Amino acid sequence: MLKIALLVPDNREISRQYSLVDPYFGTAPTALMDGFAMLHNELEVHVISCTQRKMTAPVKLAPNIYFHSLHVPKIGWLRTGYQGCVSAIRKKLKEIQPDLVHAQGTERDCAISGAFAPYPRLLTIHGNLRLIKKQVGFKPFSAMWFQALIEGFVMPRFDGIICITHYTKRAVEHEATQTWVVPNAVDPTFLELGEKRVEKCESGKIKSDGVINDVAMPPSHLSGVPPLTKVPIILVVANIDPRKNQNDFIKALDSLAKTTPFDVRFFGRIGDDDYSQEFLSLIAVRPWCHYGGMIGREELRKEFDGATLLALPTHEDNCPMVVLEAQAAGVPVIASNVGGVPELVTDGDTGLLFDSKSVESMHNAVKKILNHPELARELAIAANHSAKERFHSATIAFRHLEIYTQVLNTCS
Repeated sequence: MLKIALLVPDNREISRQYSLVDPYFGTAPTALMDGFAMLHNELEVHVISCTQRKMTAPVKLAPNIYFHSLHVPKIGWLRTGYQGCVSAIRKKLKEIQPDLVHAQGTERDCAISGAFAPYPRLLTIHGNLRLIKKQVGFKPFSAMWFQALIEGFVMPRFDGIICITHYTKRAVEHEATQTWVVPNAVDPTFLELGEKRVEKCESGKIKSDGVINDVAMPPSHLSGVPPLTKVPIILVVANIDPRKNQNDFIKALDSLAKTTPFDVRFFGRIGDDDYSQEFLSLIAVRPWCHYGGMIGREELRKEFDGATLLALPTHEDNCPMVVLEAQAAGVPVIASNVGGVPELVTDGDTGLLFDSKSVESMHNAVKKILNHPELARELAIAANHSAKERFHSATIAFRHLEIYTQVLNTCS
């Protein structure tokens, strides 16, 4: 049995929700852990997270998955190059004695802590910070600017890089010892929802307006968003910022809104910058636009259950989880033809791609889905079938086990 140390941020630290009893993680690492739990005869996994405050922590997350929460004072974080996190994790690794260390993401402390681990080590890149920096820029000496520097520093120090798309693989393979392309895993509950929606699609119970016949639509769970109605529901799930391009997407639908009824429901974190203020001013005068703030996975499943389509008008993305989740849930997807998105969405087969810099292209993609319900059904069914094959947590976990074995054989 292999013993793996998995370095993953505890989202209680990221969101400063220090009073929460249980840890929670990003959607991709969580789905991967679900898959690891199915490999209990092959893997013993030790999840390690650093936090700036001491918090409660269960001993185990699953029968074969242990959890270690390490308290690291604020001085040991980014301002000192995460030296406190590096030291705390090295100490814990000495106790665990893993066969291999696997760091998740370059956005925080995990990558640099993994890079200095005295064991065979792997890194998974979720958002390639240097590619994002080229697209939208980071303010000099900001947190993300420093994180991008750290990303470049740590990359050659791993025994291999797991890339979730070929888009990232092409960007990093020149500086990595070896690379593999393994997409993110999807929470199985989205696949379960997709099976139900596909069954309704195939039986003709989902009409052209996206409403499911003979099924009571659930009321909205968020006070800031009206209940689901019998008009097409377009979901846009992403933090409100220039890279995600919500404002141009709104403007692209102005003319369509004059002739076609629909609601656009935005979810995601919002800041107090100029772009966010423009977003709020745009939706304030458009009754077909609604903003519901941050949304959890359970709430997202409820939104998917009544959605007509998911739109992602981003200018740059690697492997956006919401696209995988929508496909798994049997929701038609339209998305920008950028970054790693075309590897997830096959245009005309499992979704539609558009030019995020073209108002006309975004307009036409939405119009095509709304005006051609048969196409929407076909895309949803094909995407769900593809998601089952490509993104199931058991499939992705087993692929990781193969990579772990390969790396250990190489390092021995």
